[in-house]
Amino acid sequence: MALTLNRPRSRRAGRHGEPRRPARGRASAPLPPIPANRRRKLAGRSAFAALLVLAITTGSLAGLILVYSADLPQIQELEQYRPSTITDLYDRKGRVIGSFALERREVVGYDGFAPILREAVISIEDKNFESHGGVNVFRVIGAAWHDIRSHGRAQGASTLTMQLARNLFLSDERTVSRKMQEAYLAIQIERAFTKQQIFTLYANQIYLGSGNYGFEAASEYFFSKHAKDLTLTEAALLAGLPKGPVAFSPIFNPDKALRRRNLVLSEMESDGVITHAQAEAARQASLGFHLAEPQSSVAPWFQDEVREELDKRFGSDEVHEAGLRVDTTLDLDLQKVANRAVADGLAAYEQRHGWRGHLENILTAGQSLVAYRHPDWAVGYGPGDYVHALVTRVLPLEIHARIGPPGEPDDEILLLPQDWQWTGQRYGDDLVKPGDMIYVQLSDSTDGGVRRAALEQDSGVQGALLAIDNTSGDVLAMVGGRDYALSVFNRATQAQRQVGSSFKPYVYTAAIENGVKPTDIILDTPVHFGGYVPHNYENDYKGAMTIANAFAESRNIPALKLAARIGIHKVIDIAHQFGVTSDIPAFLPIALGAVGITLKEQVASYSVFPNDGIRVAPHLIRKVSNADAILLWQDKPAVKEVISQQTARTMITLLEAVVQHGTGAAAVQLHHPLGGKTGTTSDFTDAWFLGFSPSVTCGVWIGYDSRESLGDKETGARAALPIWIDFMRAAIANHPDEQFPGVEAEPPLNTAAIPAPASRSRATPARFVTHRIQ
Repeated sequence: MALTLNRPRSRRAGRHGEPRRPARGRASAPLPPIPANRRRKLAGRSAFAALLVLAITTGSLAGLILVYSADLPQIQELEQYRPSTITDLYDRKGRVIGSFALERREVVGYDGFAPILREAVISIEDKNFESHGGVNVFRVIGAAWHDIRSHGRAQGASTLTMQLARNLFLSDERTVSRKMQEAYLAIQIERAFTKQQIFTLYANQIYLGSGNYGFEAASEYFFSKHAKDLTLTEAALLAGLPKGPVAFSPIFNPDKALRRRNLVLSEMESDGVITHAQAEAARQASLGFHLAEPQSSVAPWFQDEVREELDKRFGSDEVHEAGLRVDTTLDLDLQKVANRAVADGLAAYEQRHGWRGHLENILTAGQSLVAYRHPDWAVGYGPGDYVHALVTRVLPLEIHARIGPPGEPDDEILLLPQDWQWTGQRYGDDLVKPGDMIYVQLSDSTDGGVRRAALEQDSGVQGALLAIDNTSGDVLAMVGGRDYALSVFNRATQAQRQVGSSFKPYVYTAAIENGVKPTDIILDTPVHFGGYVPHNYENDYKGAMTIANAFAESRNIPALKLAARIGIHKVIDIAHQFGVTSDIPAFLPIALGAVGITLKEQVASYSVFPNDGIRVAPHLIRKVSNADAILLWQDKPAVKEVISQQTARTMITLLEAVVQHGTGAAAVQLHHPLGGKTGTTSDFTDAWFLGFSPSVTCGVWIGYDSRESLGDKETGARAALPIWIDFMRAAIANHPDEQFPGVEAEPPLNTAAIPAPASRSRATPARFVTHRIQ
């Protein structure tokens, strides 16, 4: 509580407190002298009163310090203080792939700040920094007097040390009590640390806007350079930000930022840090900031999965503030291949189905060409990337658009007739109009200095890809959708989609464990199971055929007969043993994949076959270390035997046949040991391909979130397999001589050369050949 002390008036004082003047015409009588003993008594009383006031003041101050410092942290804690820093993610080869942070901060030492920056900060924030003991007494007294008159609304006057104390230990509450705590802590900090240490702590801690903490992070963000390399004008701009990171932001308030920068320059000039000529030249310069290009994460869905796992294990605060090093399983090179393979595969699908039009127009929606920003534009992009663009001008033979805010030449793009030839339209103004949002693939060529692009289409079709290392379970690549900026939903791990014929390996595995062999014969003939009358995809029947051929050609009738023979419950049990967690109803059509399973679970299941029956659980993180490189956690994936080695190797011969001459025969172009299986659901709503080499298993899914049809004949072999081939071409490049386990002792079976026998033989048990389920 602030007290106002009023000096009492003298009885002989005038109305305003002045000594009363003697009346005109009257002489004032001389006062009698004060006796010496009385003067001694008055002096003694005055001294006693002064000592009493001093004691009361000292006691009050001591009491206030005791009250306000009771709950304050010990300054010794600052010796172990670590500012919140960025947690970095690394791929399996030690390359940075992303980061997590609540506060974007790069901690550097005292020499990491340019001398001109240090001078600029001191000139504008705390001119007496080098000489005071933590508190500028005169400024504090002035601020306190202002606070008393304004009934507690605290004025500034904080030194750098006081600002540091507030940022580290206190709230932003503007009260007298907090100011006293701030001053007390500042004095303690000054006693414990050198000026260089204090400045370094301050310069790494202070908030400077746009999510940046500390001058190093702000320098990299605003000028794309280190703080030690700042020029005079750049240093002055940053030095002006602590007072108001938003108010003086060069992005949001450039005029205020310019005036604030020039004020810093004037203060530096008055302090003798720079000459008048230097100050004048700097004042004439523009803001000149060069924002660092936003970096898109090459694996955003993978990064989200890692974040979720780390949050569960360490807690969100530790993950986002402790500056951890997270070594992940990702292979950056393969991830880039996966991104391009999915994008190219979806573009090929779109062009197969022709130009649909129906473009969103922002002008119709009441938005402006100047103000519009698309989510895609928040990240970086380059040649070959697919991005949404805003049409700004259309001529018969030219389409002009932009892929960023207006005014940036690099964001202007040009499309010429050859770039939309696939649409069947001759003129650009028949295709689009200003305000339309189009989807383009950027080129590396230019025309008249303007970047070229090709017209593509985004109908909403989605794709997902997941690849793992067979031996370790390391997730090597993950694509969770078409465009992370528009949808963060991870279709590789979260979407349960019907898997179609890619479920059949569970059926055939159960059959093989029940004694069936690849060379056994089964009848592909009409059949009904009660009221259920199944059909093959081609709506025909091939009669007697080997188990291997029935699997390679993905015939439905043989799969259903096998499931009925061994029991659908046995098939479901096998699927669960492989790691499928979906609740699978015990109905016979399940054998044809009428059940929703995630891509991640399917990929993990298929990796069991090249692993000789061993399932290694997919995992994302190899190890986590703290800022001191001390190992905090190392992941050990779960390993279990799912099927016998013999069953796994028999299944490999079936899965190889799919790639050699079955529905996946297009993959034979890779000339490598491969196995896999296509999957297509009813009405072509989902297209799958899952397959493996001896070292890598990869799965691809294509479909609409709305579960609409992909279109006639959009099978797994047509929609998903080309993406799988593009990815696996890179995945196997460094493994030219690999072979499946036991391949030398048991060469792959050439099932295409096995004719369907006209009559029963010892190799094909009669009970199996003639078995019919009514």
